Amino acid sequence: MKGIVPPVLKFSYLAGVSALVFPLSVLAPSFAHAEEAPPGTIYVSALRTPVAAERVSSSVTVLDEEAIEDAQTFSVTDILLRTPGVSISRNGGYGTSTSLRIRGADDGTTVMVIDGMRLSDPSSTAGGVNVSNLFLDDAERIEILRGPQSILWGSNAIGGVVNVTTRQASQPLEGSFAAEAGSNQTVSARAGVGGTSDLVDWRVAGSTFRTDGISARSSGTEDDGYRRTSASGSARFKLATDVSLDLRGYWSDARSEFDGSSGDTYAFGTTQEWSGYAGLNFGLFDGRLVNRLAVTQTTSDRENFDPERDIRQITFDAHGRLRRFEYQGTFTLNEAVQLLFGAEREEQRMTTASPGNSLVPYELTRHAVDTDSLYGQLRVTPLEGLTLDGGVRYDHQSRFGGNTVASAGAAYSPNDGVTVVRANYSEGYKAPSLYQMFSAYGVADLEPEQAKGWEVGIEQGLGEILRASATWFERRTTNLINFAYCPSGADQPEVCYIPGTDTTRFGYYANVDKAHAKGLELAATARLGVFFADGNYTWTNAEDRTPEASTYGRQLARVPRHTANVEGGVDVAGVRASVAARYSGKTFTSASSSTVLDDYWLVDLRAQMEVMPGLTFQARVENVGNTRYETASGYGMLGRTVYAGIRSRF
Repeated sequence: MKGIVPPVLKFSYLAGVSALVFPLSVLAPSFAHAEEAPPGTIYVSALRTPVAAERVSSSVTVLDEEAIEDAQTFSVTDILLRTPGVSISRNGGYGTSTSLRIRGADDGTTVMVIDGMRLSDPSSTAGGVNVSNLFLDDAERIEILRGPQSILWGSNAIGGVVNVTTRQASQPLEGSFAAEAGSNQTVSARAGVGGTSDLVDWRVAGSTFRTDGISARSSGTEDDGYRRTSASGSARFKLATDVSLDLRGYWSDARSEFDGSSGDTYAFGTTQEWSGYAGLNFGLFDGRLVNRLAVTQTTSDRENFDPERDIRQITFDAHGRLRRFEYQGTFTLNEAVQLLFGAEREEQRMTTASPGNSLVPYELTRHAVDTDSLYGQLRVTPLEGLTLDGGVRYDHQSRFGGNTVASAGAAYSPNDGVTVVRANYSEGYKAPSLYQMFSAYGVADLEPEQAKGWEVGIEQGLGEILRASATWFERRTTNLINFAYCPSGADQPEVCYIPGTDTTRFGYYANVDKAHAKGLELAATARLGVFFADGNYTWTNAEDRTPEASTYGRQLARVPRHTANVEGGVDVAGVRASVAARYSGKTFTSASSSTVLDDYWLVDLRAQMEVMPGLTFQARVENVGNTRYETASGYGMLGRTVYAGIRSRF
């Protein structure tokens, strides 16, 4: 937002590996020595310690506050869609079941981090984060780190990592607010206030969103509404030189109406989520060794209801809790050598039940799993412009035992970031979720999914006019956990009985699948006077490679082979106007179905005007052509919508 963005922020570029001039004191809590960094240094923070952009061997896209505000969207997934390699599928409008995929990786294989708090729901099917309830709220910076990243982030980091940073105060007292309204009786509002002093930096924020929505089923006749309220807060207490205490929290409450596979229903679900973080940061050896001790807890409570039931209207009851204890150390020997290392303990808990339509009391079934981890990553610059990195991580889970992953990479820039060449090999894994192990369809001795990937890329700048990048990637995934169906007939194998009972089930989870993904990501951004243009294209060839499977060689379900984004417009005298288009290719609706969902183009119009310093009016029309399309068979998506509102910083 021109004119009111703090001068320490500077947007570099949206596509490929990008960076942000950013005060390091508001990044991860381990960056206690940030003030020693030379002014103007460009960093990428998704690597759990600040790393200069030209020294990063993985591809990462960084969106700063200006880019987030220019996008004019509500949810995190909607802005991620506009970056290379990302696709989603959604069962209707806002708040309905949503799956996020990076480079064709399965849903549940993306790690989501907000202000250093890793979000996840141990009671969900895949054990990942519920992205349908993630909105931009107070977000100031988003990083999308693509490819397997389990060295630093552990389980689930096969597709990549999304790292969100909320706003941090830069003035003694400051605030912000935004309000929008539009189609489908949609209303959105958010506000925040914070301040900084010699003793404490703090900020609190809140948001609310409500919409009547659309029918989740394409053939439905009644709207499925959604409402969500959230709050967040952070405080850093400066206890002494190189010693600080971080306290952070995030809370959301949502209610979403949804339809069944047979058509309209009055069913709805409620979700309450909160996360808390406490971290002590301290430096040793004149700041060369920066330490962080932290504890994080996330909880989720989900319930589904069917008002048409005669007796018991609750149909699903689930509660998840994840507690993590962390130590992280960053030792900087000199400008050429840096070692990152740490230890973690993660404790997952789940209780679930699917109550029947009767007066008989139901009990929540409880399950648990713990994981202890050690990791380390070394980054060295042996020659000017050349950076090498390598790392290893060992996890020991209380169910399946030990697992080790490794990585290695290189980045070379002979001209201070104008040209950057990158290459890396990285591994990832995903532990079986508590649901996959212990639900009515669970198998307790499942093994973790394993992924091995590599990429090579180049980016090139041409002054302030043009920046372009190209990245080739490949990833092989084995031990994929999928649902296996039991044979028909009277004779059933032991695995087709619910564990500990003589009751049969129609299927179970098993390590049965393999997949191979490869692709090309192209991106460019251009500026010429008052004109600008940004675009990216991704070709993703993600195939089923399960031996002897009928789907062998077929594109994975809900993964478009071709996706593209383009935006162009003018930005002059406080007025910004643009036309944006997004393309998604054809997809299979499920792993076993031959049903193909059509490709589609969506066109948006966006405009904003600074009416006075610190106050901006914005408006947009999404899906101008009112295109009818589906990302999941039988479930509709939003047609033409119009929104308008204001935002301010003061």
